Amino acid sequence: MIKFLQASVLVFFAMLTASCSYEPRSGEQLRTLPVQDGGRIKPFDSFARETLELIYGRTSYKKDDGSKEPAHLIVMSFILSPESWVNAKIFEVTHLEVRKRLNLTQDRKHYSGEEVFKNEAFKNLMQEIADKRESKEKLTPYFQALQRLENQFFTFRELSSGQMLRVLPNADTTVDKWISLTDLPTDLQPAFIGITQNLASYLGAKTALQDNSSAETKNRLAETSIAFDEAVTKFREQAASKYGDRYDPELKTKKEVFYNQVHPFRWAYICYLLAALVLLFVWIKGIDKGMPLTWGLIILGFIIHTLGFAFRVYLSERAPVTNMYETVVWVSWGVILFSMILEKVYKFKSLLLAGSLMGVLCMVIADSAPAVLDPSIQPLEAVLRSNYWLTVHVMTITISYSAFALAFGLGDLGLIYYFLDEAKYKEQIQKITIGIYRAIQIGVAFLAPGIILGGIWADYSWGRFWGWDPKETWALIALLGYVAVLHARLVNWLQNFGTIVSAILTFNLIIMAWYGVNFVLGAGLHSYGFGAGGIEYVSLFVVLHILFVAYVWLVRNKWQKTV
Repeated sequence: MIKFLQASVLVFFAMLTASCSYEPRSGEQLRTLPVQDGGRIKPFDSFARETLELIYGRTSYKKDDGSKEPAHLIVMSFILSPESWVNAKIFEVTHLEVRKRLNLTQDRKHYSGEEVFKNEAFKNLMQEIADKRESKEKLTPYFQALQRLENQFFTFRELSSGQMLRVLPNADTTVDKWISLTDLPTDLQPAFIGITQNLASYLGAKTALQDNSSAETKNRLAETSIAFDEAVTKFREQAASKYGDRYDPELKTKKEVFYNQVHPFRWAYICYLLAALVLLFVWIKGIDKGMPLTWGLIILGFIIHTLGFAFRVYLSERAPVTNMYETVVWVSWGVILFSMILEKVYKFKSLLLAGSLMGVLCMVIADSAPAVLDPSIQPLEAVLRSNYWLTVHVMTITISYSAFALAFGLGDLGLIYYFLDEAKYKEQIQKITIGIYRAIQIGVAFLAPGIILGGIWADYSWGRFWGWDPKETWALIALLGYVAVLHARLVNWLQNFGTIVSAILTFNLIIMAWYGVNFVLGAGLHSYGFGAGGIEYVSLFVVLHILFVAYVWLVRNKWQKTV
């Protein structure tokens, strides 16, 4: 166990040291080029990933031969040579009704600009979304798809014109908005032209290597990649010399590129998944000697998870809980923390198993649905620009969701035991019930003050403590629901089965307060948290669990009647 802790700490400091001394690989200096987009300074790597995700639906481009090109090269070629992409199938259209309205074939989801935007129906669809937007009604999935199509058209048009890529601070220090490629000062134009020329040579050498992998073509690629990197470095140095700290404060762009490439949250959930698998094996086989390995993997994943948060805090200069993606990752972190604490207190393996599985579930959802849960780092909305209240209220109320998620995961395990054999697994069911009760207590202990602190913040921001806003109302409903469960358990109205079922069903209140208000209702003063998408998957998740509860209840009743 101690060895795993030592190894985990070493990994933490190794990643921290690597981020400080990070240098991109040959031919990848372009990734670190500072640009301004979305209200903040970011590396071109982040800009390119977000842009390609919007247009193409992925952060890398899959070529006809099956090979992949990174986003920074593809997006820069959009900017420098848009005509070469006229017939390329790069625009993702997934909504079936939108495809039908545009008369697109249904056998694929990527189409060329000619197929989509030169289509006469495209103008009609854009008028539809404009009319819908004026009505200020919540957009249905169909209109959300039209909005994305509009954004794809606008983004590619602005990229090809050079207006969207903002690469230098404004000469007027009172103006925050950076200047675009079309407005480059004359003294820096030759340096940027050097980037474009060397990029063309580099891409040509890469293409040549695919056709002929001789030593000569490999040497040619190495030479062009060095020249390309030198051209980017030259532009960066000249810009930094001219604009000072306004250009790339604290060299954050390199650290963000490191964060993008390492993707610490993915490594974290891989560790959690391995820990869950090892724990299951240890549990089934009764090999207690395997627990140090389980703990080591959990702690390693937790440290990497924490380091990922540290990166986001450093890069964004705020608490990492301002959008749905960040809250999902934060809740996963809290689930792991609470499961480790409760397991150390009660020594119930079910606590660690439920925690690791719920941690994996949250992280996989966050990692696999970028169109719904936007992972990009965005500047704060005006109402959130109080780091004190953001940290105190939002992090307090969302960490309560972690405890309730742990109770939910334990509830699923408990139902499985009831389904398998209630009498045989009586002891495990009792332990799970205790874990659920303690997890709900922790959740209520955070949710109640979180709601009160939210009222104080509301008074500070909006001039009233409570206004029955949907977010406020559903948070209160969730609190009352869980308080009712605690009370019912305390006065013995709920036995083990009732407690387990309540942990599952009551979590639907959290889903509504957390996801439903933001992504389904889309109403109220908490508009900064609103989003769209995923309702069909969330609904299926809820329905399946309700059916699971009903099925186990019926099986249990039938079993009791036959005894």
